[in-house]
Amino acid sequence: MKELLEVIAKNLVDHPEQVTVTEVQGERSLVLELKVAPEDMGKVIGKQGRIAKAIRTVVKAAAIHEDKHIVVEIVQ
Repeated sequence: MKELLEVIAKNLVDHPEQVTVTEVQGERSLVLELKVAPEDMGKVIGKQGRIAKAIRTVVKAAAIHEDKHIVVEIVQ
């Protein structure tokens, strides 16, 4: 899942070298924290959060296939 999120994010931003994804184990789920360059935040979030929602949907669909519960957070 981490690699999937990295590939999606790197293809959206202008500075792919600044994309980092960290895994944080929660109580019931795995949290993936996505960090991008400040000037790329808008490209990852999109208008009214549409791109962020689409990213979360794709990652959740892949997680269901592997029977996991994953949460995607976009942090600064």
